[in-house]
Amino acid sequence: MDKIRVLVIDDEENIVELIKYNLEINNFEVRIAYNGKDGLILIQQEKIDLLLLDVMLPDIDGVSMLKNLRKAEKTKDLPVIMISAKGEEIDKIIALELGADDYITKPFSVRELVARINALIRRNKKSEVGESQEYKFRNLRLDPSTHKVYCNNVEIELTNKEFKLLKLFISNQEKVFSRETLLNKIWGYDYLGETRTVDVHIRYLRAKLDVYNLGDLIETVRGVGYRFAKEES
Repeated sequence: MDKIRVLVIDDEENIVELIKYNLEINNFEVRIAYNGKDGLILIQQEKIDLLLLDVMLPDIDGVSMLKNLRKAEKTKDLPVIMISAKGEEIDKIIALELGADDYITKPFSVRELVARINALIRRNKKSEVGESQEYKFRNLRLDPSTHKVYCNNVEIELTNKEFKLLKLFISNQEKVFSRETLLNKIWGYDYLGETRTVDVHIRYLRAKLDVYNLGDLIETVRGVGYRFAKEES
């Protein structure tokens, strides 16, 4: 069985060596880049299964790099964990809005980092299992086998997290999900992030659906969380 290949992009050599050592003893294969340019070359040349990306890099800042990765077909679904010394909530929210799968603040526990990596890999493997059942609601169609969503056969471009949220809602119509439950189901393993992460992703998902007059499909249940709209009789 092939090892999971993790690319670490960070300009702090002592942190990189610490991460590399601990990932390798946990049976990961590790690639290293100390700047964004070299990291992008490795991403193009090799199959990278997960990216640990520092926010503050000497050439390309990590947030801009993440934005470009999410626009490219090859890397739009690449699992990315942001690493940063900036622990302000707004920094985390911006990274998550742009498509980061997780965000961890320096200094961090290496055991926690390994746990987050393993959880993210498990979630991705789970989502890779093909499903044949399509979900339909009004003029919306969600196809898990192709990981695509359509309105009147026009594809709606969603991020990986937005797709997972919509799939959870449309397959559990009228069921109310708390923010904590959504964090656990979509981000996984008693996610250590803020519940505001959910609100940010719901807001972006609604905005994309609203282009097709479907923004009302995800309802807010005040003081509890969110649910998918009820099918009209």
